[in-house]
Amino acid sequence: MSQTTIREARSSDVAALVAIFAADELGGHGDTTAPEILGKYLRAFERIASSPDQTLYVAERDGQVVGTFQTMVVTSLIGRGSSSMIIEAVQTRGDMRGQGIGAQMIEFAIAEAKRRGLRLVQLTSNASRTDAHRFYDRLGFKQSHLGFKMALK
Repeated sequence: MSQTTIREARSSDVAALVAIFAADELGGHGDTTAPEILGKYLRAFERIASSPDQTLYVAERDGQVVGTFQTMVVTSLIGRGSSSMIIEAVQTRGDMRGQGIGAQMIEFAIAEAKRRGLRLVQLTSNASRTDAHRFYDRLGFKQSHLGFKMALK
């Protein structure tokens, strides 16, 4: 089995990341590999990369991007002014699922949060992703809140 490496994403990874998102049938985010949209993704990447509180990561095997996740560190007055990590956009390439890549990515994020002395790690998951919910439960996450969203466009 090939080794998986977790590293910070580079702009040269963006097309591969978009392909993973566009192939996601459950997410419903409208991601596309249409060449005329790539500039929007690259601009978003630059905003993420320039933020001291956000990091976009890739999981790589044999020189190919096989997964991704993003972390955001937020500080709140709740919890005595502590900081926590939000894990977002966790995706493994469809043909690579079931090989432990997702667990490696989440364990990497948790280790980074511990290294930084953060209070907790949290994430949300689409309500329709029941397999993902079992996955997060196996990794030690507990369902604690009910989330709400409002589309603005």
